[in-house]
Amino acid sequence: MRVAVAGLCGTDYRIWTGERPVAYPRVMGHEFVGRVAGFGDHVTGFTIGDRIVVEPNYSCGHCPLCREGNRNLCLSRTAIGIDVDGGFAEEVSVPAPCCWKVPDSLSDLEAVITEPLAVVVRAIGRAAPMPGETAAVVGAGNLGLLALQVLRTRGARVLAIARTRTRLALAGDLGAERVHALVDGGLEAASREFSGREGVDVVVETAGTPEAVNDALRVVRPGGRVVLTGLPHEPTSVDFFGVVRREVTITGSMIYQHEFGEALALVAAGRVTVSRLITHRFPLASIAEAFRAHVEPTSLKVALVV
Repeated sequence: MRVAVAGLCGTDYRIWTGERPVAYPRVMGHEFVGRVAGFGDHVTGFTIGDRIVVEPNYSCGHCPLCREGNRNLCLSRTAIGIDVDGGFAEEVSVPAPCCWKVPDSLSDLEAVITEPLAVVVRAIGRAAPMPGETAAVVGAGNLGLLALQVLRTRGARVLAIARTRTRLALAGDLGAERVHALVDGGLEAASREFSGREGVDVVVETAGTPEAVNDALRVVRPGGRVVLTGLPHEPTSVDFFGVVRREVTITGSMIYQHEFGEALALVAAGRVTVSRLITHRFPLASIAEAFRAHVEPTSLKVALVV
């Protein structure tokens, strides 16, 4: 495929800084959209020029985890842009089953959000919110702002929680009924006031820090559910006495299984707004500048336009 747009995320940044070693040399990039430039003899269903967005993870297909339907947990799973070369390039070869046709109604920049949105769709599916339930999203980055919108499509009322006030106005614009900055204190009280009871029914953690895990446990009600999707990279101290005493369900959520198509459909139907999440755009030749922009306070999603 000839790449048109690629998104830059935290995993790419950790590889770039050396925090996450990979087999070198490696072309990064696992969120990308482009056009079919050619295909193998046995590939069907595509024509030259088709616009496609890539689902960048594929499993071995034959291990016990894959056979039982847990392909996202396959120990031999291959991640494009991490284990094999990815989309920070003019052209890249990808397996045909990883390619999804982009609806004509979507721009390339809108379609590039499909991959992180699929992560969120799975996490919220595992949280299983019911219409009318209260939910909190911990973290107001790209994943958090997508999560609150998906929760709204499921009929939940949403409290958005972030360390600072920087992105909370946008969270409100995107559907959060209430927002709370941790710097203001009073987190538990805010959760109780919002929910009208001991805490919220569901918490989706997207920040990926040890503190965020504990913040999630602080706002959930007894008998509530917490879904962790932020992948903390540091040890996390959890008060398991409180988890047991309050019968809190803690669930992990790893990438996606069959949620990619649902994520693409949510954007195409206009049920999830993504255009305001792309805050920076750079040409591929300015990729170093794009990586530096990724950590700016104003950055949500950095896009490389090839």
